[in-house]
Amino acid sequence: MRPLMLLATLALALAGCEKKSAAPNPTEPSPAGQAAQAPGNKEGTAGQSPQGTQPGAVAPTDADTILIGEVGSLTGSEATFGVSARNGIEMAINEANAAGGVRGKKLALRVYDSQGRPEEGAQAATRLISQDKVVAILGEAASSVSMAMAEKAQAGKVPMITPTSTSAEVTKKGDYIFRVCFIDEFQGLVMAKFARENLKLSRVAVLTDNKSAFSMGLADVFTAKFKEFGGEVLRTESYSKGDTDFRAQLTAIKQVKPEAMFVPGYYTDVGIIARQAREVGLKVPLLGGDGWDSDKLFELGGSALEGSYYSNHYSPGNPDPVLQTFLAKYKQNYGGVPDSVAALAYDAGRVLVEALKRAPDTSGPALRDAIAATKDFPGVAGRITLDANRDAVKEAVVLKVAGGKAEFITTVQP
Repeated sequence: MRPLMLLATLALALAGCEKKSAAPNPTEPSPAGQAAQAPGNKEGTAGQSPQGTQPGAVAPTDADTILIGEVGSLTGSEATFGVSARNGIEMAINEANAAGGVRGKKLALRVYDSQGRPEEGAQAATRLISQDKVVAILGEAASSVSMAMAEKAQAGKVPMITPTSTSAEVTKKGDYIFRVCFIDEFQGLVMAKFARENLKLSRVAVLTDNKSAFSMGLADVFTAKFKEFGGEVLRTESYSKGDTDFRAQLTAIKQVKPEAMFVPGYYTDVGIIARQAREVGLKVPLLGGDGWDSDKLFELGGSALEGSYYSNHYSPGNPDPVLQTFLAKYKQNYGGVPDSVAALAYDAGRVLVEALKRAPDTSGPALRDAIAATKDFPGVAGRITLDANRDAVKEAVVLKVAGGKAEFITTVQP
């Protein structure tokens, strides 16, 4: 689909379904600052171009609408993250509108495609703030893009909530920046502790993406904690986003004979790394973080990932009624089981809606204070309390790749 100008309609319209695992396949990339068209859902899309609106044009809003911005990688190498986030946020906005809206107004959503690139994300955030005049921004999934966006949101005093950016540096950009996920420091601790205590590992290697703040941050924490727990990191190798041949790094790691390899990258790289690791004779389990979470991981990695483990934000197997209701609605609307990005994006949208209800007005400072006051919020990916750093305090789960799918192993509390 070609990215087009997107404005949330006030009426809920019927549109076709799309499975969250199917990434868009555009014929051309979205220009910076151009809104992206999002496929609708059975419940009614939160965003659809008004008839006659031209790509790149700004469709009008009115006094009865509260406009919210969203930025996500709807195209590019991590497009499944952007599609999942868009789906989750759409659900939250649609549900709020179906319940009567907020403050006597309907919510509208304007979505821009970051293409998974920090510079595109920053330009999209600037346009949402300066031209579209949104009250808040939801997104992005990737930490590197979120940090670029956060600088613009902080300068413009527009609250921004990222669903899944786990780098601790994201919320350090300022007091208008929030997240509804745990941070890398906790995720790195979880996997280091699990490796030592549950898997009884003593000697590991690390392979990290040196172009990703997420990957490097998680690798640093894992390394420090694994050593602190008495383990040894035998070797650390790196690659750059976009690489397709990892055999040299994997061969070097094989030579030191680790018991496992920590690979805190995104699913797009991890699947290929797993296959090439087996090709060079490196048969040990892989360990990772929430960047693995996509159905595409199993398509890319196949049987090479069997017996590997990764940390994540939630498990669909959790019997919590709030989560199970969300899963049923998501499947009805999009035809599949939501990944953690979709669940956290849904939570981010709901946290924002509740803050809009509590705030005395929709100004930046008022909304910022209302979001910061979020405590014990019943999210589908765990209860959310925002701490003094505007980070979510919540549990993590560890999943095992078995039979071509993710299998719940354990829960780790903060």
